[in-house]
Amino acid sequence: MLDPREGAVYVQLSHMYAAAGMWDNVAKVRKVMEDRGVKKEQGCTWIRIDGKVHTFVTEDRSHPQVREIYTELARLMREIKREGHVPLTENVLHDVGEQQKEEAISYHSEKLAIAYGIMSTPPTTPIHIYKNLRVCADCHSASKFISKVAGREIIARDASRFHHFKNGVCSCGDYW
Repeated sequence: MLDPREGAVYVQLSHMYAAAGMWDNVAKVRKVMEDRGVKKEQGCTWIRIDGKVHTFVTEDRSHPQVREIYTELARLMREIKREGHVPLTENVLHDVGEQQKEEAISYHSEKLAIAYGIMSTPPTTPIHIYKNLRVCADCHSASKFISKVAGREIIARDASRFHHFKNGVCSCGDYW
């Protein structure tokens, strides 16, 4: 039985409407959530560096090294685009243009954590990140490319499974 207080139920329904382009129904579902006080769990990613846990959320600007992290992430994004990465925006379920969709996925928590890991560890150190929700398709694709251009292994534990990115390939065989 579905729990009417569980945010994931509403989010899933909203995503189905958005995928079908039924924006009025998306708005209705969000309004019902608001009226009932139902909250969606916020995605976050954490990484342990030198014994300290650093937690990131989408578009996070709270970290003391935020400027350096965003600079490193921008550098990584330029490099992976040169290698052929095309941002996967089909799962951005907002009624906005393609440029806004690309911007919406640019600063996901896992990308911020990976960028921080790369800039904070020696060049041969594997990056270990943990995410409370399932990794999105774009972050999965970007992580494969980052592992290749940065020459790093990235081990990511999301809500479904482990992903071991190495040399542009993921251990899940792109089934996540």
